[in-house]
Amino acid sequence: MNEIILLKLGELVLKGLNRRTFEDRLVANARRRLQAHGKFKVYTKQSTMYVEPQSEDCDLDGAWEAMTKLFGVVGLSRARACAKDKDAMLQTAVEYLGDRLAAAKTFKVESKRADKSFPMTSIQLSQYVGGELDEKYPNLTVDVHHPELTVYLEVRDYAAYVHADPEPGAGGLPVGVGGRAVSLLSGGIDSPVASWMIAKRGIALEMVHFFSYPYTSEEAKQKVLTLAKLLTPWCGRLTVHVVPFTAIQEELRRKCPEELFTVLMRRFMMRIAEAVAQRCGAGAIVTGECLGQVASQTMEAMRATTAVTTLPILRPVVGMDKEEIVRIARRINTFETSILPYEDCCTVFTPRHPRLRPVLGELEAAEAALDVEGLVKAAVDGIERVQV
Repeated sequence: MNEIILLKLGELVLKGLNRRTFEDRLVANARRRLQAHGKFKVYTKQSTMYVEPQSEDCDLDGAWEAMTKLFGVVGLSRARACAKDKDAMLQTAVEYLGDRLAAAKTFKVESKRADKSFPMTSIQLSQYVGGELDEKYPNLTVDVHHPELTVYLEVRDYAAYVHADPEPGAGGLPVGVGGRAVSLLSGGIDSPVASWMIAKRGIALEMVHFFSYPYTSEEAKQKVLTLAKLLTPWCGRLTVHVVPFTAIQEELRRKCPEELFTVLMRRFMMRIAEAVAQRCGAGAIVTGECLGQVASQTMEAMRATTAVTTLPILRPVVGMDKEEIVRIARRINTFETSILPYEDCCTVFTPRHPRLRPVLGELEAAEAALDVEGLVKAAVDGIERVQV
């Protein structure tokens, strides 16, 4: 039989009567990710998802790479299927894992008998196959505690499966089971990480980017679109709502106190993000704010920006230090793009002495000089939507 991919389901197996909803979403997400790699049969059984190629031209390497980024999966293995017979499993182990068995010094065999009609217990099967492999490979010594190689035998409903040590999956919950949110995506390190972390909790995302041409360049916009594209293997298909923000920033510079500029700008961002959320049916706003990192990320400033929206603000990196955020950015391959030297709108007209603890009444008084509703409407009407 052909090589297949076994995916071990994560916390969704703990769900109660709605577990099937989670599994169905996971299968749908997997099928969509696999379309570019050929025709695969995807189904779940006993807390395991099976990805079986249906033709010889399927790209199993590409499918494997796609499945490593599938939220909802905690472990995955490339496996060989065989008949549910002890000697067939032994022969498959020799053929499929022969090179690894020949290179290892210590090993063990671990069996799982999901099909209870199989005549041997899990321990008996492990002892039989392990004993035969020990005789066949003089280089091997059995080590049941810390083996260099573990041979896994799984006797399931449709067949038996042989594989070696599984690799960790992406974890989390299937994207889409938790609803939809809009995520503010700048060109920095934090916001892509925040988006990834929220997607990991099953949230489908719409991205919002504030673009201040000509103060920010076309290269800066392309950088953000590249970041969004780097997130799609994890988050699925994304729409980036590119918001024209220049008029708002220029109006703030003309009519508002300089030290309040940053927080006032953030309040406009929240208003616009809420308008985008209403259009696309999102129930929350996601930001990459990290407590105390910059002037607009004090508790007082966060309270002031949150005050203009009724939607919950999700801040997944709020309690992390920069090293933790960078570590995740490297893992998800956004770090090198994030540090490219192109400015974003948050660096435009940065005040020399920003107010660290703004007072809400003072901000509202400053906004009284502005046509807030008209500025927000013009920005929303001017949004460019880019599919990545």
